[in-house]
Amino acid sequence: METATEKLRLSQISPRIMQSEIRSMTVECDRLGGINLAQGVCDTEVPSAVVENAIKAIHDGHNIYTRLDGIAPLREAIARKLAHYNGIQADPDSEVLVTSGATGALYAACLALFDPGDEVVLFEPFYGYHVNTLLSLRIQPIAVPMAMHTWEIDFDVLRTAITPRTRAIIVNSPSNPCGKVFTRSELEQIAVLAEEHDLFILTDEIYEYFLFDGTKHISPASLPGMAERTITISGLSKTFSITGWRIGYLTANKRWLASIGYFHDLTYVCAPSPFQYGSAAGLVEMTDTFYNEMAVEYQAKRDLLCGALQDAGFTPSIPPGAYYVLADVSSVPGATAKEKARNLLASTGVAGVAGTAFFTGGRGENILRFCFAKRDADLQRACNLLRDYRA
Repeated sequence: METATEKLRLSQISPRIMQSEIRSMTVECDRLGGINLAQGVCDTEVPSAVVENAIKAIHDGHNIYTRLDGIAPLREAIARKLAHYNGIQADPDSEVLVTSGATGALYAACLALFDPGDEVVLFEPFYGYHVNTLLSLRIQPIAVPMAMHTWEIDFDVLRTAITPRTRAIIVNSPSNPCGKVFTRSELEQIAVLAEEHDLFILTDEIYEYFLFDGTKHISPASLPGMAERTITISGLSKTFSITGWRIGYLTANKRWLASIGYFHDLTYVCAPSPFQYGSAAGLVEMTDTFYNEMAVEYQAKRDLLCGALQDAGFTPSIPPGAYYVLADVSSVPGATAKEKARNLLASTGVAGVAGTAFFTGGRGENILRFCFAKRDADLQRACNLLRDYRA
C-alpha cells in the first residue's frame, strides 16, 4: 500500500528553517576533534556558589515544577539586579518571568505579541535564532544592514524599513555576532522611532556584562518613556557559564507579561527548578567586583584571539562587547564562507562559523565568526594553531 503524500508532509515553513550553521560547525568540529570557536558555549568555570546551591536544591527536593514565572528568590534577585545595574524598576511578582533561556523568552514574547504577517525590524549582522524564531512564527524579519566593520546605523535606512505592518524593533546589545554596543544616542534615536510608529522594542541583553575598553551598557527600558513598550530579555547562561542550564529571564510591563508567561508555560512549563536556585544564589552572592573582573578577563581573551587572527593574515573587527570576533578571512581557500570555515578547520583544527549565518543578500562570504569564551589553555592552543596557519 502506497503512503499518502498530500497530508503527510512538512509544514510550509520547515524548508526555510534549517539547522543553524553554528550547530553544523560544532558537529564537524567534534568529528575532527578540533577546538570549537564556532559556538558560544562559554566553556569557562561556573562560580562555586551557583554549582553548590543547585546541587543543594536537588538534595533538598526542589525537583518539581515551579510557578510558571519562576521561584520567588530568583525573581526577587533579578528585580534587584535590574534596579541596580540596568536602571529598570520591575515588580518581581508581576513583571519578571524566569524563562527557558533567552531564546525561550524571545519565543514566548513573539507568540504573545505578534501575529502571522507582522513585520519586525532587526539589525544586520544578526543572531540567526532571532531571525528563525520570527520566521517559525510566520513573522517577517526585516534586516537593516549596519556599516561593515564600524557597525554604524543609517537611521534613514532604518526609518525606511518601517512600514504599516511593523510591530517591533529588535535590539541586541552587546551584539552577537559583531560585539556592537549600542550607544545612548543610538538607543534614543531608536526610541523616537518606536514612539512615533507605536512599536515594541525587544532587547536581547544576554551579554550585558561583557564590556571592554570602558564601554557602558544601556538598557532601552531605562530611557524616558520606554518602559511600557520595551521587552527586556537576558539570562544567566553567559554570565555564570551555564549555557546548558537554560536559565533566562524577561521583564516587561505587567500589561504584557501575563500573556508572555502563559505562552512560555505552554511551550516550556518552567525553567529547571534546581538550576533556578543555583542561579538565584549566584545573583545574591556575586558582587560588582565579580562582573568587573570578568570583563577584564574576557578583554584579555579578546586581545589574545584578535592578535592570533592578525598573525594568521586575517583582519578582525575588534569588538567592544560580547565574546565573538568577526574576521575577514579572504585568504582562506573556498568559494563560500561555509567552505572557508571547513577548510580552515581541516587545516588548523580550529572551528569558526560562516559569516553568511549572520547576513542577508550575499554579504559575509569572506567573514568567519570566532568565539573566545574558552578556558585559557584551550584558547591559547587555538591561537597557536591559527598563528601557524598558512593559506
